[in-house]
Amino acid sequence: MGWRFRRGIRLLPGVRLNLSRGLPSVSVGTRGLTTNIGRRGVRTTAGLPGSGLSYTSRTTGWRRRNPLWLVLLIAGAVLVFVVLAHR
Repeated sequence: MGWRFRRGIRLLPGVRLNLSRGLPSVSVGTRGLTTNIGRRGVRTTAGLPGSGLSYTSRTTGWRRRNPLWLVLLIAGAVLVFVVLAHR
């Protein structure tokens, strides 16, 4: 087994920036229904909270070179900067 690094930063209620060794991703949703946008594409997960049961599907038509994740990452970073600057 190797070492893993994973860290999530809450940007807004229901919006989280996920950091790992690879490229970052953004998760949007609540407990039980989450959409994740990252380098592997867009994934939606629906589950029954507390039961351990969930279903994950990958959105079709995603292109790996799509810069949507980069736009979301930059927007999230700007949002964090603005929120921290106003404190």
